[in-house]
Amino acid sequence: MTSAGKADRKASLDAASWLFNVVTSVGIIIVNKSLMATHGFSFATTLTGLHFATTTLLTVILKWLGYIQPSQLPLPDLLKFVLFANFSIVGMNVSLMWNSVGFYQIAKLTMIPVSCFLEVVLDNVRYSRGTKLSITLVLLGVAVCTVTDVSVNAKGFIAALVAVWSTSLQQHYVHSLQRKYSLGSFNLLGHTAPVQAASLLILGPFLDYWLTNKVVYAYDYHLISLSLIVLSCTIAVGTNLSQFICIGRFTAVSFQVLGHMKTILVLILGFIFFGKEGLNHQVVIGMFIAILGMIWYGNASSKPGGKERLPSSKSQKNSALSESSEVDEKV
Repeated sequence: MTSAGKADRKASLDAASWLFNVVTSVGIIIVNKSLMATHGFSFATTLTGLHFATTTLLTVILKWLGYIQPSQLPLPDLLKFVLFANFSIVGMNVSLMWNSVGFYQIAKLTMIPVSCFLEVVLDNVRYSRGTKLSITLVLLGVAVCTVTDVSVNAKGFIAALVAVWSTSLQQHYVHSLQRKYSLGSFNLLGHTAPVQAASLLILGPFLDYWLTNKVVYAYDYHLISLSLIVLSCTIAVGTNLSQFICIGRFTAVSFQVLGHMKTILVLILGFIFFGKEGLNHQVVIGMFIAILGMIWYGNASSKPGGKERLPSSKSQKNSALSESSEVDEKV
């Protein structure tokens, strides 16, 4: 295959990955909104545990059928990942409960600068001026169309801090583990999903009771709510898989930046399905700014020097040693 053909194939797979993630993410938001807002199922942490249990079931079946090859992930790395991931889930739920919607949205926006910081410090990545400005434009646009009331309190700020850093670390760790151990998306899910499912299904009911003062086992289950729970779990398999695919193919920062397209789509679909009372000039202007920023980011980061990983001092040292040894051999 020629280099042009490989580039076209990569572009097609990249687009398909993003589309897969956007469709499943927007779909699960709409289903969960109906389940929680309309049918009163407010047990978010337990529901997430069910999502990972369903994902675990699928990975077990695929392993049994031979579609997932055996792989290794050291226990310390697995536990570290699950710790970050569970703190992310719990932190987001608690942050939403303790903060105003405006501050919750601002906290979510700070994940991009935090992810950039992690890539610069841990991966020695450098960004061009255009890439930095495009990220700023995306943040500005999403802030304009989503941030309304902003009130801050001490415990809400701490919850948001935990949520932002744990989510950023978890997403960075996905990319790092896939690269370090040559793990595919399903391989990584096969290692992490069972532990996350077990921990969240054990802790979830207690945490949900603390957050909502309601018991998940006392909920009045009926056919529609059970159908929505099953549908949510089914879509969640695709959401979990597509997240790992996208972060593995790109980086956590790119995932966050282009991921805000989902925010824009959720707003648009919300206006279509749930009424147009929230549609105003501020929201439309914010959407326009954010989309311009995303297009600019895609263009700026793909240029030479737009976003590149510099060789670490360790690799440079190893390279220098190997060169010196070659010289010694020749002498």
